[in-house]
Amino acid sequence: MIKYKRSLGGALTLAVAIGAVAGALPAGAATAATTAESTAAGPATTTSDDAQLRALMHRLTTADGAPGALLQTRDRHGIRVLTSGVADVNSNAPVAPDSRFRIGSMTKPFVATVVLQLVGEQRVALDAPVARYLPDLLRGHDNDDRKITVRQLLQHTSGLPDYLTFLSPSGILEDPLAHHDTGDLVNLALAQPRTFKPGEGWRYSNTNYLIAGMLIEKVTGHPYGEEIRRRIIELLHLRQTSVPGDTTAIDGPHPRGYVRPGEGAPLMDLTAINPSIARASGEMISSAGDLNRFLGALAGGRLLRPAQLKAMMTTHPTGDKGREYGLGLESKELTPCGGVYWGHGGDIFGYQTAGGATTHGRQATVMANVDPGGTDAQDDDMEAAVQTALCEGRPSHSR
Repeated sequence: MIKYKRSLGGALTLAVAIGAVAGALPAGAATAATTAESTAAGPATTTSDDAQLRALMHRLTTADGAPGALLQTRDRHGIRVLTSGVADVNSNAPVAPDSRFRIGSMTKPFVATVVLQLVGEQRVALDAPVARYLPDLLRGHDNDDRKITVRQLLQHTSGLPDYLTFLSPSGILEDPLAHHDTGDLVNLALAQPRTFKPGEGWRYSNTNYLIAGMLIEKVTGHPYGEEIRRRIIELLHLRQTSVPGDTTAIDGPHPRGYVRPGEGAPLMDLTAINPSIARASGEMISSAGDLNRFLGALAGGRLLRPAQLKAMMTTHPTGDKGREYGLGLESKELTPCGGVYWGHGGDIFGYQTAGGATTHGRQATVMANVDPGGTDAQDDDMEAAVQTALCEGRPSHSR
């Protein structure tokens, strides 16, 4: 998972003194370090991978500091869920296997899939300038914005700065239920210097996907979330997945979402937030089961025509060894067993998620219910959990 959360999270220490966030919890709030397992199909077996997964889940909710964690794996043999810790530090309720949670930037593969479906329908040209579809947005004053293509938006090679860099985290925490207009967020980024000329570099920018959502709406005449529902959610029967808009609550069973504003600071409950702060860059809600079903369908060629799937999986170096970025989908080397997997990570107030799929039909998604405030070790252990789950049962370094 590329480190795309820290631009906002790192500044949260500014908000530690703010008393407006509901539910400041004791710094030492207990997390039950129990691990539970449920299996939808297939016999339970004990392997070295199994022991490592259990250890990683336990570490996420002890040394790494997350109150709770959940991992689901899915393949042709069935579905398996591991949980650890608690969904609520006040009640000590366990994490439900079918929990829903905010998925942050794992929204981006959904958005990119819709754009690429429009490309396959010849309603969007991948290498056409974005200005063809949104002529009043990228005006090109003293920059090369009118040369930015649709492909460059989806691949983070546009050079547009990340709007999150220029937001005040303390302002968000003062009023987490406030509505944020997408156009205003985009204009905040457009008022800043470009990071490089279009196509001449790579840098992760949430601004790209705000604009991709606007492009979907302009071309289809419908809200981007409606297109995701019609084209993906309903098609795959993702009953725990939604594009919430301004809805601040999470329906169905879900863990509370926490932030930790500074080292040693009390946890803050930020389950309720208006996700318009993220919109098409990261507002969706889903479950590990739904995300695995989506990633499996995407990697398996069920959602895109071959030409568009090939384009999505044509990657650009990110500067991070073993990680490359396609069009809304990241490739990552599977170090335990060889090969690569396709997936994404996601971070939004309260929740961190990572997931991926192999082209051999195996998927894994992990969630922890604290963000920002997780340690670098939490990042590493979530990545290790996905990799170990995807490699489970395969010989080490097989090709």
